[in-house]
Amino acid sequence: MASWIDRIAERRMLKARAEGKLQGLTGEGKPLPDRAGDIFTDPGEAIGFRVMAEAGVLPEEITLKKQIAVAKEIYAKAGTDDARKAAMAEIARLELRRGIAEDARRKFLRS
Repeated sequence: MASWIDRIAERRMLKARAEGKLQGLTGEGKPLPDRAGDIFTDPGEAIGFRVMAEAGVLPEEITLKKQIAVAKEIYAKAGTDDARKAAMAEIARLELRRGIAEDARRKFLRS
């Protein structure tokens, strides 16, 4: 089943190349960047995230992932039980918000 899609994609790429539409693109002649994180992401989502990142816009869930990483560092450095509990509560709050943001995006894309 994928073979007909591959053939269509190949034809369109060859046509674009013949028309010169693939000349002068950003990164032309350079190896593709290493995007190891995209392995576990849906290809459509990965493309969308990449386009937004190149435009300087980050979806809420990506911003929340960064905040979670910072909160985990704070947790790791916490010296008291109260500080650890507060950091754990913040991590849980951010994880919940990230889950809500991901669910909202998935529901939006399905409709």
